[in-house]
Amino acid sequence: MTERVLIKDLSALDDGTVSVSGWVETVRDQKKVQFVVLRDESGAVQLVNPRTTDADGAVVADEPATTISALSQGSFITVTGELKHDERVKLGGIEIKLASVEVLSHAIPETPIAADSSLDKRMDWRFLDLRHPKQNLIFRIQTTFEHALRTYWVERDFIEIHTPKLMASASESRAELFEVEYFGSKAYLAQSPQFFKQMAQSAGFGKIFEIGPAFRADPSFTSRHATEFTSVDTEISWIESHEDVMNLHEDLLVAGFRAVKEKHGEEILAMFDVEVTVPTQPFPRIALAEAKEIVKERGYEVPREDDDMDPEGERQIAAYVKEKFGHEFVFLVDYSSSIRPFYHMRHADDASLTNSYDLIFNGTEISTGAQREHRIDVLIAQAREKGMEPEELEFYLDFFRYGVPSHGGFGMGLARVLMLMLHQASIREVTYLFRGPTRLLP
Repeated sequence: MTERVLIKDLSALDDGTVSVSGWVETVRDQKKVQFVVLRDESGAVQLVNPRTTDADGAVVADEPATTISALSQGSFITVTGELKHDERVKLGGIEIKLASVEVLSHAIPETPIAADSSLDKRMDWRFLDLRHPKQNLIFRIQTTFEHALRTYWVERDFIEIHTPKLMASASESRAELFEVEYFGSKAYLAQSPQFFKQMAQSAGFGKIFEIGPAFRADPSFTSRHATEFTSVDTEISWIESHEDVMNLHEDLLVAGFRAVKEKHGEEILAMFDVEVTVPTQPFPRIALAEAKEIVKERGYEVPREDDDMDPEGERQIAAYVKEKFGHEFVFLVDYSSSIRPFYHMRHADDASLTNSYDLIFNGTEISTGAQREHRIDVLIAQAREKGMEPEELEFYLDFFRYGVPSHGGFGMGLARVLMLMLHQASIREVTYLFRGPTRLLP
């Protein structure tokens, strides 16, 4: 039995007998010859089957012609035939002259989605939507990006942790928690691994990372929000300020973007018409108050009164940074303590500001990072200031009662990075199976 070959590997083989498997993309059933475009997880190839005719020129119903005539789009087949290199063949310069066709799984002839189907309709039939080469590429890019981050961490002695996603109490905001039944009591789906990342610092781990699911009970219907998403998190000890965290953040993104560009840059340009740019270091840094003034001078005034930046403000400051610095990233720093969590450390000379940042990429916030407050008395005071009772946080506060080094870190949405890297209009395009306020299927 001939061993199966991936389609992407065919061009490197000599002419001869090969076997490939995949799904039928198109069938052209002509009088004298049949053509099938077969696609597997690695690419597509043209199959050709010259028809047999009798002495009168009539087509003979033989194999594999009869099987090919009955093929429907999407059917999974295994074929054996003679590989031939021919530069006249538009699809890769190769084709396979068929000897046999085995149908492993027939597909219903009428497909439920088409190229012009709405995004919601495509999400209903996501497994079919994912057969498109662009979708396949997205998740190969995701794999390369994550591998580059992990390589950076592991080569620098970071420890990977897996934090629990069932929690007894809120980690940040109870308003954004999903509540679930838990053996007669209540539990909550983790909106962030924040507390457990900090526990690792008290445990003496020093440097940790996690790539895992997070949940937000946020009824947002924007193109950049999801109720379940993959969070990229890291935390490090012995820092002097949030500047150390930003430096780490830069290093990781440069490593990730460089790996993606080297491995997939040409495919991304061909399929998405996007040229991946490896960011230069350092990334621009702008104080939030200054950023608001810059945006105002550009003709847009941020309407919020809570000291934050709104989506249009993010787009405007990103446009400014692109024009002035030629950069796709910008750190917004010096956020007000009124809008930051109680565990963010405050400026030594101005308690109204925090040692924290938001990272904006191509006009959208992808991450929040900060130096954490590690002094137990200050932490308790800041929690009370936020209207929280220390008794509700006892398990967390215990981390700081037995010694903990200065530390900080960030959490970053993986899908947002991919969406903005590939200039996609919605986070749903780059999420394997999207979850939102109105979607729990498939």
